[in-house]
Amino acid sequence: MSLSGPTEFEAVAAESGLTGSGIGPEDDLTSADPQGAIAGRSLTSIAWRRLRRDKVALAAGIVIVLLVLVAALADVISAVYGQTPSAQHNTGTGSVINDVTGLPLGAFSGISGTHWLGVTPLSGQDILMNLVYGARTSLSVSILATALSLVLGISLGVIAGYFRGWADTIISRVMDVLLSFPTLLFSIALITVVSYINSDPSLRYFIIVFVLGFFAFPYIGRIVRGQVLSLREKEFVEAARSLGAGSARIMAREIAPNLFGPILVYTTLSIPNNMLGEAGLSFLGLGLIGVPSWGQMLADAGGYLQVDPFYLFLPGLAIFIAVLAFNLFGDGLRDALDPKSGR
Repeated sequence: MSLSGPTEFEAVAAESGLTGSGIGPEDDLTSADPQGAIAGRSLTSIAWRRLRRDKVALAAGIVIVLLVLVAALADVISAVYGQTPSAQHNTGTGSVINDVTGLPLGAFSGISGTHWLGVTPLSGQDILMNLVYGARTSLSVSILATALSLVLGISLGVIAGYFRGWADTIISRVMDVLLSFPTLLFSIALITVVSYINSDPSLRYFIIVFVLGFFAFPYIGRIVRGQVLSLREKEFVEAARSLGAGSARIMAREIAPNLFGPILVYTTLSIPNNMLGEAGLSFLGLGLIGVPSWGQMLADAGGYLQVDPFYLFLPGLAIFIAVLAFNLFGDGLRDALDPKSGR
């Protein structure tokens, strides 16, 4: 056997097209098909994949979208339906009983092709349109109050957690005081006093938004502060600081993106809380003036429970469905954004 000739292994390699490195020309990794490459998934795509598996959260999200569309298109629905929330349709006799059928006016004899859910007792206003415009009232107040609490909570929470020291001490103590403050009593006193001085409905609207948003910001503020205290010690923050990045850039470019998940979850859970707060104030007679409200409908229906129980049921059902949808969607979103979730 000649040692200068090809070995048995080299002969087999030559027949199979392998090179000395064990990789043939067609196996060159640099020319691999891009379709077969392994592509990484972003955190957003992973969260969306988890959220799609949660059918309950998706159903709740659909309900929220429908609720927003109803609130945004309230004027269009009113024009198509042919009714307005303020128009009265009774005979003006001041009776809660229909003179012809002897049945209560609202949900029973009031239901017809013209009034799909009937009319309210005594005033005879269309219940469906009051529910539609009440959705706009509840959502607008809740979203604005949540936005106010987010602006205050995120700003003060980031400052307290990043700079620490005296700034953290002052901000944290203010949050502790507000968390222990009787919010409902303050709301009643403030709205009563301001309404006595100035009865402008728009002023009461902004007062309700301010009260709901201002007293809610410590909750998100404490969450953000805790997250920032942990993030400011991470390696990527230290690396940015060592490269000469200032505090403003670090907070905006390094810390803020990592707060997106907790803030998004808090938003979905804060909106229903503010919705209940607005309904509660309206039920106590301290809500908005001149606009339909679910809480105001509940307050008005209390006096006609025996003659028209359906009138009380409808706004209560609307509040229940809206709050439940936001809470279920918030729970699903929290699980989807949790890196430790096994879903």
